[in-house]
Amino acid sequence: SFIGEESVAAGEGSILTDNPTWVIDPIDGTTNFVHRFPFVAVSIGFVVNKKIEFGIVYSFIEDKMYTARKGKGAFCNGQKLQVSGQEDITKSLLVTELGSNRDPETIKIILSNMERLLSIPIHG
Repeated sequence: SFIGEESVAAGEGSILTDNPTWVIDPIDGTTNFVHRFPFVAVSIGFVVNKKIEFGIVYSFIEDKMYTARKGKGAFCNGQKLQVSGQEDITKSLLVTELGSNRDPETIKIILSNMERLLSIPIHG
C-alpha cells in the first residue's frame, strides 16, 4: 500500500492497515518550499502491522540523507546519530512548529501548549 501526504492533504481518504505500507511526503515542508525557505525534504517511511520499520529523509538543499531503522539506530550521511546527554532542561533549546491548521479550537490548544513550554526556564 501507499499513503501520500499530498494526496491526503488534498482530501483523498487513507486507512493505515497491517499491510506493508509506504508513507511518502515528496515535499515535506511544502509551505517552506512555496516561500523559498530552504528547509524542505523528501520523507519516506515503511510501516508493517501499523509499526514503523524504517524511514528516510533527504534534505536535498543541505545534501543530507537521514536514515533510521527500528532497532538499528539513526544516521546522517552514514554517520551514526546520538541524542544529547544533556539532562538539565535549563540548558536545552526548544524548537517547535505551529502547524497549518487554523481551526479556532486547534489554535487554542496549540497556544496553550506553547504557553506551558515557554514557562519552562530553557536556554533558548
